[in-house]
Amino acid sequence: MLSRKQKRVWKYVEEGDLLKLKSYLRKHRDLDVNFSQGKRERSPLHLACCLGDDAVLRLLLKHGADVLRKDRKGDTALHNAVNRALKHGKSAYEDLVEPLKNSCPEALNNPNSAGVTPQDLLNWRKQKKTAKNMSRPSERDPEKEWMEKLFGECEDEFCDTFGVYDADDFLPVDDDEQDFGDWADRIRKEYFDKKHAEAQRLVASSSGWKKKEKSKQEREQEAQSQKELHERLQREHEEYLARAARKEEEARQGRKRMYDERCAATFSGGSSSGVAKLSYSDIPWPAPRGTVQEMLDVMLHGVDRKDVPVFRKMLRKQQTLWHPDKFAQRCEARLEEKDKQRILDTVTALSQELNRLAHSLRT
Repeated sequence: MLSRKQKRVWKYVEEGDLLKLKSYLRKHRDLDVNFSQGKRERSPLHLACCLGDDAVLRLLLKHGADVLRKDRKGDTALHNAVNRALKHGKSAYEDLVEPLKNSCPEALNNPNSAGVTPQDLLNWRKQKKTAKNMSRPSERDPEKEWMEKLFGECEDEFCDTFGVYDADDFLPVDDDEQDFGDWADRIRKEYFDKKHAEAQRLVASSSGWKKKEKSKQEREQEAQSQKELHERLQREHEEYLARAARKEEEARQGRKRMYDERCAATFSGGSSSGVAKLSYSDIPWPAPRGTVQEMLDVMLHGVDRKDVPVFRKMLRKQQTLWHPDKFAQRCEARLEEKDKQRILDTVTALSQELNRLAHSLRT
């Protein structure tokens, strides 16, 4: 049984929504795209080939899609791609077949349940093309000859073997994890459905050239309906903002926890702990790619700045940790020569900003 994440991937491939699929796979990097779906037991890569979506196909290959994975008939995605190229010409061959060949050359000689390999189909295509060219004048349009020959002779022979896209393979996706884009699309659809229903009611209520006026009860019901819709949209928007705030807070707490753990591991043993050299990336910076201000935000996260004694205590701890002289005593002998000056400059800048913040508390 497919997980909700896999159903979401299938939905995006089926709809050809490249941007949402790319964003979802970037968010869930550990998600396995090699799974089977529907009566034909096809993978997302099979589906992308059947739909002729070369952009989705390349994205799935980038995320580890298995070209050798077979469906119920033993066809690989390359079988589907070659079959589509036989029907739609050179553009389909370049968009679908070539990326799969380059990604997995051995798939060319991988047979299906009928013992036919993608290479057999390509050889058949070349033989038919050669025979057709010999029997026709050279001034004929090559592209037109290609389309007439392949479409006429391949439709009956390969349709039953390789099949076409089944619309009933769709499985509904659990909407519990809807993102902001899905929420906005759903609200937009509800809004236009409501407007369309109102227009139909107006047409139905008209009698000849004179339209009947809405009763007081209908107007009150419509106003109440609009009020409920507005309140529901407002609640959903507030819930979305609350979820986003919770996720942001969890991310900040995770960065603070990782910073504390790296500081303990790097500084606890002093200058004599081990012989391994420290590069710039080995230093437990609060925000490795951030500015000095962003580093301060991480190291002081979770401390109430209105509680001056507690905040001053945390500030002194960080001042001691990043004081240039104390840092040099602990780590200077272990710094790699190529990164040494850059590390010391960053430590100095961080210490100066901590001192400036401590001075502001006294004034």
